Amino acid sequence: MKINIGYFADGPWSHYAFEKLVEDDGITFSFICVRFDTIDSTLKEYCEKYKIDYLKDKNINSPSFLSKISEYKCDLFISLSFNQIFKKEIINIPTLKTINCHAGKLPFYRGRNVLNWVLINDENEFGITIHFIDEGIDTGDIILQELFKIEDVDNYSTILKTAYTECANILYKAIILFKTDKVIRIPQKDIHPVGFYCSDRRHGDEILDWNAGSRDIFSFIRAVCKPAPMATSYIRGNEIKINKSKIIKNAPNYKGVSGSVIGKDDEGCFIKTLDSFIKITEYYYDGELKIGDRLEAK
Repeated sequence: MKINIGYFADGPWSHYAFEKLVEDDGITFSFICVRFDTIDSTLKEYCEKYKIDYLKDKNINSPSFLSKISEYKCDLFISLSFNQIFKKEIINIPTLKTINCHAGKLPFYRGRNVLNWVLINDENEFGITIHFIDEGIDTGDIILQELFKIEDVDNYSTILKTAYTECANILYKAIILFKTDKVIRIPQKDIHPVGFYCSDRRHGDEILDWNAGSRDIFSFIRAVCKPAPMATSYIRGNEIKINKSKIIKNAPNYKGVSGSVIGKDDEGCFIKTLDSFIKITEYYYDGELKIGDRLEAK
């Protein structure tokens, strides 16, 4: 069975997946619909190279857009890093309906910026889920889900890289299930009756609170490292960006002033936390950190 796809897409997630899917002669793309408010030159180049229609619309649920895409007679719509809500009418246009690739372990980690949140929550794994789109947000029946370990050496950059490639692989596996008529729908309530959502992360959320335990601070720093904004503190009003830190094995618990620079070595600086201390090993600061300096929220 051949699958004719309408692709709603943006960014690296969609690039990796497209390059994987286009290699299969049994998969064709009728159109690629990009985000209205951004420019993705890579997707534009794919359309030109493979002679695929390039679409952009402010409202994909408008009657005029629905009429236009109905003419393509697609078997399946795929959403990958797209930023408009799919309503019932557009979801049901393709014979096989509409699916999404979500870098979260549904029904947990619905919503936004979930790779940052799994690290902030110090999880030991993250998930990638292919699911049907319904009229909720990340609530549709699951088709496939795979889990990936998170080690202490991992950070936002490393798990993002894994997610880019594995999302493409898992999406392709899901489409093979459609081609062979072997899709089994798993309602999310069968896994957990409630699940949970994550909010988007905004400017200011990168500010580091030193009145937390060492493990929480370590997790926060690696959760917002490059290419995220990096954990941010201030010293006498001057900004310091922290990209990497280390947990100190067997560091004793004791009371002190959280955020204080309590020591230095060739690798970095030791900073007091609520319970013990950590070492920051990669940071950006217009000056020299000195013992006795205090890192503060502002």
